[in-house]
Amino acid sequence: MLSGTRVVSFTHFLQGPSATQILADLGADVIKIEPPQGAFERGWSGPDAFVGGVSVFFLLANRNARSMVVDLKSDEGRGVLHRLLDDADVLIESFRPGVMDRLGLGYEQLRTTNPRLVYCSLSGYGSDGPYKDRPGQDVLIQSLSGLAAATGAAGRPPTPVGASVVDAHGAALGALGILAALHGRARTGEGTRVESNLLSAALDLQAEPLSYHLNGFRGERSPSGVSSRYYKAPYGVFATADGYLTISLTGTDVLAKVFDEPWFTSVGPDDEYARREEVNERVSALVAEHPTAYWTERFTEFRIWHAPVHDFDDVAADPQVRHNETILTIPHPEAGDVRVPAHPIRYGGQRPGLRRMPPALGEHTREVLGELGYRPAAVDALVEGGAFGARS
Repeated sequence: MLSGTRVVSFTHFLQGPSATQILADLGADVIKIEPPQGAFERGWSGPDAFVGGVSVFFLLANRNARSMVVDLKSDEGRGVLHRLLDDADVLIESFRPGVMDRLGLGYEQLRTTNPRLVYCSLSGYGSDGPYKDRPGQDVLIQSLSGLAAATGAAGRPPTPVGASVVDAHGAALGALGILAALHGRARTGEGTRVESNLLSAALDLQAEPLSYHLNGFRGERSPSGVSSRYYKAPYGVFATADGYLTISLTGTDVLAKVFDEPWFTSVGPDDEYARREEVNERVSALVAEHPTAYWTERFTEFRIWHAPVHDFDDVAADPQVRHNETILTIPHPEAGDVRVPAHPIRYGGQRPGLRRMPPALGEHTREVLGELGYRPAAVDALVEGGAFGARS
């Protein structure tokens, strides 16, 4: 759907590459501009997860893109980039605020030569304000945004979510903003600047509980650790005799039937939140008496919302995950078969697939320079002069 749309990416780490991968999956020609040593994510992976010497962290967010190595400190390199950007549809960057301006690649500088350019900046806190120069990283933002403080049992330390959810949401919002700007440009002929930041993304993730709080409701974390601050019990993970099971939003009248426990009828609809700890304790004690399979059958019979607690092995084997083809296998030439999450959306019943491997460093430098009209001898001269890097 984005075939014919050229995206020039100055991104690194996770938020930026994830945003560009969404666009690349949809058919955009994403050209990843990398320094001679390569983007940060080529040499880093959370648990030192390298397969065949290739970073899994790089592989999970750079498919369907091309790599071009440019020395941004080189006048010659920046000059060629201006030529590339004169006809580009989108520029997306995730440098600290001000860096692109100092390189002569800021929005106000580029819009004079390409007024149709959609210019997307991704940052930790925004392009201005008191925090603009702070490091923006997922767990830091979870802490600052209230997300960590809202998670876990009362009396226990704040608990960050066990995934980089803020990075992922920030990336999706950035891609959404770009798509909206491209749609607007189709009507007006003018590009615009799009900004997404991790702090705003973290607050957007918490729209429901934050809205409750901003309008006077004060919830507290549950001592039992199984309920949200803002929901009636039971809501959360409960220990069975042999594992764990999640129960969600079940009225006490139904609980009385499923557990054959008249006590629950003493908790009326108007008391279910105020007495949620009593409900939690009673449900916890009863669920612990039987194994997960027993409760799965019984909860299904009474149409109670419930789900098993899966680890990643269970997730990979889950029949619905397999049916949805949510896991993509990349047959990488160096790493071998690497499995990563696929594009999460279908269009017309089809899921975007793998058109290009996550690129080797500088794999497409010569190709892109050729598309800009440089003859092979001129390309060789640019590479030999050091302003550009190319895979040998």
